[in-house]
Amino acid sequence: MQTEKVVNHIVNWLKEYAINAKVNGFVIGISGGIDSAVTSTLCAKTGLQLLCVEMPIHQAKSHVSRGQEHIAQLKQRFPNVSDIKVDLTPVFEEFKTEVSLEGKQSTVDMALANTRARLRMATLYYHAGLLGLLVAGTGNKVEDFGVGFYTKYGDGGVDLSPIADLMKSEVYKLGKFLKVPESIMNAAPSDGLFGDARSDEDQIGANYDELEWAMQMHDLGKTATDFSGREKVVFEIFKRYNSGNKHKMTPIPICEIPKNLK
Repeated sequence: MQTEKVVNHIVNWLKEYAINAKVNGFVIGISGGIDSAVTSTLCAKTGLQLLCVEMPIHQAKSHVSRGQEHIAQLKQRFPNVSDIKVDLTPVFEEFKTEVSLEGKQSTVDMALANTRARLRMATLYYHAGLLGLLVAGTGNKVEDFGVGFYTKYGDGGVDLSPIADLMKSEVYKLGKFLKVPESIMNAAPSDGLFGDARSDEDQIGANYDELEWAMQMHDLGKTATDFSGREKVVFEIFKRYNSGNKHKMTPIPICEIPKNLK
């Protein structure tokens, strides 16, 4: 990959899109992870306004410290960067008092995890509307189009997706070129939706290198019968997520009314 040219291409794309949309710049949620670090740096390089928003909800300390380190570095490097912290923990706790928490614990936990992401989406759009900004998405190609590892109308609710055509390994290459802090480069990827330090691999059962491989094999028309051992396990994991999350990756179905009924 021609990393510098890819960076310049994305930065120019972001700037042109924002200017054509007649907005002032971008707002992005900072998680302490590689995807938000790379995306926010790309947005900062446009020279347009960038608001970085911390939105902790019972967040793991390691995630918070990495996010703060990244924001401090960005503000030192780019004069167009500002930041704000919105503690959503009390909002989340109040939400829990108004809804039923009955049912299978794993189902309740997942519903609450997705609620965290949706509270953050609403917060980003509030500030976007207030300041005339676009919400920049942080999803990469594996997450957005491979396994659908994001929350519908949560972190999937964005105005534009600068890195969605990049595999996770390519995002890391951009991170190195963009001088993303080593603490973020070396951290295990995590969605941070459960209030602990569990990684994406802990949840999915495969790491991103494995998922990239499976996505490539899937695109080549391979099936689980073509593999054995760990490769077969990983491919089946990929297929399970890819099939189960199709509703996130395809347009919302519309019930079209026949003309003779109108």
